[in-house]
Amino acid sequence: MGASKFLAAAASILTLPAAYAAQPAYPDKPIRLIIGSAPGSGPDIISRLMADRMYATWNQRVVVDARPGAAGVISAELSLQANPDGYTWMMLTSQLLVASQVFKKVPFDLARDFQSISLIGTAPFVLVINPTVEAKSIPDLVALAKKSPGQLRYGSAGTGASEHLSGVQFTQLTGTNIVHVPYKGVPQAIADTLAKEVHFSFAVPPAALPHIQSGRLRALGVTTPKRSSVLPDVPAIGEFVPGYQMTAWYSIVAPRGTPGMVLDVVNGEVVKATRDAQFVERLKNLGIDPVGSTRAELDQFRAQQTKLIAGLVKVSGATVE
Repeated sequence: MGASKFLAAAASILTLPAAYAAQPAYPDKPIRLIIGSAPGSGPDIISRLMADRMYATWNQRVVVDARPGAAGVISAELSLQANPDGYTWMMLTSQLLVASQVFKKVPFDLARDFQSISLIGTAPFVLVINPTVEAKSIPDLVALAKKSPGQLRYGSAGTGASEHLSGVQFTQLTGTNIVHVPYKGVPQAIADTLAKEVHFSFAVPPAALPHIQSGRLRALGVTTPKRSSVLPDVPAIGEFVPGYQMTAWYSIVAPRGTPGMVLDVVNGEVVKATRDAQFVERLKNLGIDPVGSTRAELDQFRAQQTKLIAGLVKVSGATVE
């Protein structure tokens, strides 16, 4: 190598540290985490727990921006208006995935427009029944429904909601005819289950647990493929109904175009959080089983959930203009 070429090569090597040093460390300013649920909701609580955890690591604020409305559709629209520079994230939940299939027209494609960061955790819905109903197990409930088709009624948080689709899948896989009664929220569905206006309903554990513990409602099964840590003695419905599963879940994604390096950094912090004993305990107190997936694992999970939900929405006929 000639002297001039050697000097040029040496000079380029010497400038490499300076070039890397010129890249600002991520994050170097506050981050916005947009959620599609109201303050005080499950996604809001989880987001704030994650924000506190990341502040302790990065010394940068993660500002939780609650934009409820249209089952999360508004939050997705708002997220896509942001610069994809890594400083805007969105909490993608099972609720928003369902909404994207139920609403006839949404101005985005979740698979195309949002890049995966990590699946934070999953939670079951629990099938709770009025204790006066003569069914003490899932097989009992199936037998009762087949004995009296069209006579049993179940409540949900509304047409097209995950709880509704939990019932759709149950009747589809068991070959039963059970009437769906939609409400404007889980509390109303539970209240009417207590009053036996409906015979059973599907609900998230935090809403159902007080009534299960008091004996006012009986838990027959959880909708996740495996039993839940918050209800370890309650079987999975899938133990009796092969192929049955419906999962509530919480993940973090970012708008398409966000740098891969940023996605990897954030994924690493989410995974660390879901391995932290204190963070895990707080999630489990909410009825959530922590996951902390890789980006690729969340991609695969989203694809599976989209296929499942799309099929159930088609069977249910649930649509919103």
